Amino acid sequence: MVFLLFISFVICQRLAELMIARKNEKWMKENGAIEYGSKHYPAMVLIHIGFLVSVIFEVGYFNLELSPLWGMVLTGFIVTQLIRVWALKSLGPFWNTKIIVLPGANIIKKGPYRFIRHPNYLIVTLELILIPVLFQAYFTAILFTLCNFVILYIRIPLEEKALKEWTGYEMVFENNRRFLPHLKANKGRTS
Repeated sequence: MVFLLFISFVICQRLAELMIARKNEKWMKENGAIEYGSKHYPAMVLIHIGFLVSVIFEVGYFNLELSPLWGMVLTGFIVTQLIRVWALKSLGPFWNTKIIVLPGANIIKKGPYRFIRHPNYLIVTLELILIPVLFQAYFTAILFTLCNFVILYIRIPLEEKALKEWTGYEMVFENNRRFLPHLKANKGRTS
């Protein structure tokens, strides 16, 4: 019962995000935005649908239960969701599941984007681990984490190339790393 409630929440969240993405895509394209990387997008969608099917199958078929560490894993999941909402709100109408760039748009460097270039990709990567691990579906966690790394290996360079070509992306994010915050050393500090 807990698994059904949890996975229903995740599925409803994904559907809501797709609706937001479609609305944002329409607005951006009406304002002259250009789409990049459409060839890899179906593979990305397939990975995310496959992930949901796999976790449902693995938990159901093997009758898996909550992890003994469920409190920590659930806390991690909740934190990822808060950062996800923060990232989506920070980008506003520019957030999308596709690579869509509005030429000349100001790069947004607020919210979690102040610290890293791709907080949403980091969140998705963590979710692909946390959701199945919460219910001990380790096969799904490993398989789809690897699939996600492959798709991000393709997607991130395409997205960054598009942003560099049409916006001031490189200048704005020259000191930000892709996934981990850059920790500045304290100058003049002695140990």
